[in-house]
Amino acid sequence: MSTAQPKRQGEGAGASTSTFLDPYDPLFPSSDGKPMAESTTQFRWIVTIKEGLEALFADRDDIFVAGDLLWYVDRTNPADVMAPDAMVVFGRPKGERRSYRAWVEDEVVPQVVFEVASYTNTPAEMAEKRRRYDARGVEEYYFYDPESGDFEGWLRRPNGLWAIDADGWTSPRLGVTFEAPRRKEALVIRRPDGEPFRTFGELARDEEAARRIAEAEARRRRKAVRLARAERKRADEATRWARAERQLREETAARVDLERRLREETAARADMERRLREEAEARAARLEARLRELGEASE
Repeated sequence: MSTAQPKRQGEGAGASTSTFLDPYDPLFPSSDGKPMAESTTQFRWIVTIKEGLEALFADRDDIFVAGDLLWYVDRTNPADVMAPDAMVVFGRPKGERRSYRAWVEDEVVPQVVFEVASYTNTPAEMAEKRRRYDARGVEEYYFYDPESGDFEGWLRRPNGLWAIDADGWTSPRLGVTFEAPRRKEALVIRRPDGEPFRTFGELARDEEAARRIAEAEARRRRKAVRLARAERKRADEATRWARAERQLREETAARVDLERRLREETAARADMERRLREEAEARAARLEARLRELGEASE
């Protein structure tokens, strides 16, 4: 049987993703022939928990999260298999897997396991699952029945898994806090930042709201661009009008100055012509007086 080890791509500074090379082994199939969920409620919660955990550790290359993945512990016994509804494995790289086989995964045991009950699960069946998870070395085990509202948790002590008061409990491994259901309310799982895990429906509604907000913001930006262009056009027109008015004022002032100079020149020419007339008249008068004097002298 193949015992290929995991390999990483892009290791070193700035690495943000890794790829796990999962060797195929026909003795350990990827499906047990059972459905992932037996009701829409169970399916919704399995996906909510698994995807919430996936998002929580999205920036960690050394944490593997899976949902309904077959977990084999004995390479000599394919029948010894379990399929947790969700599990988290610290110390294993992200990547696609056909199953989780302990001997391929350096014998690293999934530290945290979740089970979401279906209407066909019996108390005896769930107790047996818990016993087997305990025997495999799981550190934290959580059980939720969305129909009854039961939520329970177990934490590994030196002598195995022991029940805890799960309401308000913060997972040592995950850092998430559980708020147990009351009356007809549902389980709340809060991230370390206080934000709750959300269902796909809630995320889809958020995405739709975000899309509408983005579209409204895009329309607002387009309107702002149009208004800015119109304002710039008005400013350009106002500048052209101001230039035209300044030019008109300058031309008017130049014309007034020219007219003033013409009036002054006309007045000066008229004054000169008056003086010339006066001088001509004075000369004529003197000449006439001289002629009279000469005529009287000759008599």
